Amino acid sequence: MFQSLGKYILLLNLSFRKPEKFKVYWAEVMREMVSVGIGSLGIISIISLFIGAATTIQVAFQLSSPLVPRSIAGSIARDSTILEFSPTISSLVLAGRVGSSIASQIGTMRVTEQIDALEIMGVNAPGYLIAPKIIAGVTMVPLLVIASIALGITGGWIACILSGDVSPADYIAGVQGGFNGLTVRVALVKAAVFGFIIASICAYQGFYTSGGALEVGQSATRGVVYSCVMILFADLVITRLML
Repeated sequence: MFQSLGKYILLLNLSFRKPEKFKVYWAEVMREMVSVGIGSLGIISIISLFIGAATTIQVAFQLSSPLVPRSIAGSIARDSTILEFSPTISSLVLAGRVGSSIASQIGTMRVTEQIDALEIMGVNAPGYLIAPKIIAGVTMVPLLVIASIALGITGGWIACILSGDVSPADYIAGVQGGFNGLTVRVALVKAAVFGFIIASICAYQGFYTSGGALEVGQSATRGVVYSCVMILFADLVITRLML
């Protein structure tokens, strides 16, 4: 474990050395941002809408007492979406979509000796291959989480219209009432940390792949599994420290 941790830290150190040509690295960063952000927007939108709708319906079902105001369903759904569902579930989905792609891409380059060719040409391979992915993850995952929060709350509003368990007016009143900006800050901190975890761990697994196609698949699997575990652990730590 300590050997792997040391290799991981050394790889991050190599990844963020001063680039040889900033223009080339900038183009790679932009390409990764499009891949992580725009490429993941569809699946994040679908998940957020359905999770927001399901959360609102379940909260309304549990608050069946006439003594509890119906608007509380909106506030509970809002805080649950902002604090937990949007950052954590979205990041777990991104670990499967983005993380596996990163690990398999870098792993394929390793087993086909493309990384060796870059190093022979004097290119800092970790900096060229890994740093843009980490920057894209830290930058785009928070933006995806913001979109997920908005769509999750919208999904709850749509569920109120279709189901009738809570009136849309009560839901909107609950969403607007008692809002605490700290919840959004916590969600964005979680998103940035999760983006770093996904990109760095999956890149590490791909970079140290050895063998052939079977080992590339195993590296992608390990990257996704380790990323998911570390996302859940970081979620607990950040929640305890900030709340």
